[in-house]
Amino acid sequence: MIEQYKIWVEAGIPHHLALELVLVESDEKAIEDRFYQYVTFGTGGMRGLLGAGTNRINIYTIRRVAEGLAQYIDANGEDAKKRGVVIAYDTRTFSYEFAIETARVLGAHNITSYIYKEPRPTPQLSFTVRELNAFAGVVITASHNPKEYNGFKVYGEDGAQLVPDGVAKINAQMNTIDDIFKINALSIEELEKQGLVQWILEELDHLYLQNLLTLKEHSNVNSQINIVYTPLHGSGLHPVVNGLKQFDFNNVHVVEHQAIQDGSFPTVPYPNPEEPAAFELAMNLGNKVGADLLLATDPDADRLGVAVWNRNNYELLTGNQLGALLLNYILQTKQQNGTLPSNGAMVKTIVTSELGTKIAEHYGVKTINTLTGFKYIAEKIEEFDISHQYEFLFGYEESYGYLIKTFARDKDAVQVALKVAEMASYYATKGQTLFDALNSIFQQFGYHKEALISKVFEGKDGQEQMKDLLNKLRENIPTHIFGLPVVRVEDYLTSKTTLADGSTETLQLPKENVLKLILEDNSWIAIRPSGTEPKCKYYFGVTADTEEAAMKQLENMIKEFVK
Repeated sequence: MIEQYKIWVEAGIPHHLALELVLVESDEKAIEDRFYQYVTFGTGGMRGLLGAGTNRINIYTIRRVAEGLAQYIDANGEDAKKRGVVIAYDTRTFSYEFAIETARVLGAHNITSYIYKEPRPTPQLSFTVRELNAFAGVVITASHNPKEYNGFKVYGEDGAQLVPDGVAKINAQMNTIDDIFKINALSIEELEKQGLVQWILEELDHLYLQNLLTLKEHSNVNSQINIVYTPLHGSGLHPVVNGLKQFDFNNVHVVEHQAIQDGSFPTVPYPNPEEPAAFELAMNLGNKVGADLLLATDPDADRLGVAVWNRNNYELLTGNQLGALLLNYILQTKQQNGTLPSNGAMVKTIVTSELGTKIAEHYGVKTINTLTGFKYIAEKIEEFDISHQYEFLFGYEESYGYLIKTFARDKDAVQVALKVAEMASYYATKGQTLFDALNSIFQQFGYHKEALISKVFEGKDGQEQMKDLLNKLRENIPTHIFGLPVVRVEDYLTSKTTLADGSTETLQLPKENVLKLILEDNSWIAIRPSGTEPKCKYYFGVTADTEEAAMKQLENMIKEFVK
């Protein structure tokens, strides 16, 4: 690690990166953290802190993964190179610069890049890959992470995040790179002359909007409902505002200070629509204009947060609650319109609430579970397209990711923002808020409560501690949690389910380091290391006849299981 540090110090790197290394020259721990590995590139892409070093996001680690992608495309032949790569980016610090570096490296391999002229959402990137029949896509983003982060996500020709096999091939190519400072990168000017860089914007904006308009299903709505929207300084501003306008919503108020595209996210500590603090300015504006509905998208506009008026104040919906509302509304609307297919399917992840399963069953719709990560939901959509066994109706995960129409193959906050507005306006015609509609769902299907607790494991030592935690849990599976017997243990790393009587079953999903414990009353706990952050995540789900009983049980389970 010290050797790598010295190489970087002597490499003539940009001043802001060189200064960082000077500041840590006597701090062995800081040097270790920067150089003990290369930033991990997995199925969720590459995400990390900005800065100098192999374990940071900078122009050199971006070039390294771009070179791996270029060699992967090379291996797929001339047609793949001609079809090229679509490149989009969010509003984060250095996102545009990293997009340019990516195109420069791809161009050195004679691979065409289609680059957005302005920041655009991740789901629009997914759509564009499919629309242009590109071989791959890249989006520069760290999603909802703090301002100190950035990242690099790769999409396949189907518009979905790259699956493990493709990731493994790119990693194999990256590992052949001997000198990160000698990766060839041509100038953008030269690539423009050769036709290997093409800038895109207006035409693809229009095409994406045309597809968004196909979401409109209900004519019996109140388009005068009052909506507040904040893009949280991110890339959702243009498509969400234009989409709402085309949906004929005339009372849309944008949070002015958060409409400024600024990667330092000056008005929020954390640009995450899951966090109540991200809604502070939206709630202030909502109170001022009397808004019925508050919408917020994260910087790359793949996640949507929603706050609704509960007759006293604004209440932020959880990802599971919004998913249940959307699923019920979509299926109910199709049933009313006579368009609910007999082979309809809803797809969710194994850590998403079982409330959706009950709703789907009520409408005669199949529920299919996948591992965590929207790429697995996209994989199922592709399977449906080929087999025609099921018709995809909705997909979601608890972390505020949803997809309705498959012209995009990743979670799409723009689609969902428009659908939520339509849903809220529909219930408004019945004198109801979304809060009322959610309570009706709970009364019909039971009160479902969920929680997510994350433990942070920073640095090299932290990664080892996280692995040790899962290993010890596997060796000592509890037989009871808060007095309730554990009746089923699903270990996705070994693909084995163990029942209370000791018998076993085979899990059909891909291998992943996840444990899920199901209790006698169908409450459950799942434990998994994050694929993109240095965290171990604990998911809890309970069901009860009343909200009070559900909350009490949830609190008790958390207290007992998370020490």
